[in-house]
Amino acid sequence: METTKNCLLCKHEESSLFDKREMHGLEVNNRICKNCGFVYLSPRMTEEELDQFYKNEYRTLYHGQEAPTPADLNTQQQRADHLLSLVKNENQNITRHLDIGSSSGVLLKTIIKGFNCIGIGVEPGDSYRDYAESQGLKIYASLEQLKKDEKEKFDLISMSHVLEHMPDPIALLSELSGLLTEEGKLLVEVPNLYGHTSFEISHLSSFSPHTLAEIFKQAGYKDLKIKVHGTPRSKILPLYLTLLASPNNEAEKQEIIPERFVPAKRKLGMLNQKIMGRLFPKKAWLPKI
Repeated sequence: METTKNCLLCKHEESSLFDKREMHGLEVNNRICKNCGFVYLSPRMTEEELDQFYKNEYRTLYHGQEAPTPADLNTQQQRADHLLSLVKNENQNITRHLDIGSSSGVLLKTIIKGFNCIGIGVEPGDSYRDYAESQGLKIYASLEQLKKDEKEKFDLISMSHVLEHMPDPIALLSELSGLLTEEGKLLVEVPNLYGHTSFEISHLSSFSPHTLAEIFKQAGYKDLKIKVHGTPRSKILPLYLTLLASPNNEAEKQEIIPERFVPAKRKLGMLNQKIMGRLFPKKAWLPKI
């Protein structure tokens, strides 16, 4: 384990405890930056520990087995259909798609079918990568391997529930902008700090709509479009944030706009979740099929 010394957004050193809980026998401590209001995990696993965790433990811990379960595949398909509809609304011509953290390949297959395009994935987990490859998909074990082999850029890069797991989100987003075509789009979905319980041992960052936008601006993106929604788990709860953005290759470094009253917004969000769950239980939490 290691201490996160600097805020992942503004690099400020001072923080205070935001949330403390236990998960799988481990303390999960999230801190809030005193300068910009960004919430992040500290202490956290080192990059080497994270690498081994995702390869050997993550799927079993969260799904009870290494291979994809029918319930997991169904959830992924519902999420993929929703993301496809958002991309379709952009009226963009997509000939090459890259999915980072492609899991079992459901989103990748859905985009390939929806746009009749070339699709490539990156998935570090052996069992899920094997499953995706058994479906006829081209999957790399790492972004580094992909960059060595694939020289042509992509019209769409997607990361569904991946960015919150990354040790340095700004660095990764900056790296991905170099893999996009001039008119390309980056599609990202993460849990919403103000709607989702979200604090887990593998979630290194917790994004609000404001801090997610600030992260993208610092990484050099423009034309940000953020949708707050509950698909596929809820019809009325703001569980997730989905963002579409374009690379801004001419952007100068922007001043970070701090977010205020984060603890109060979090409490209100969790209170809303509880109230909506009691008043409208069938709409608040949809059954897992």
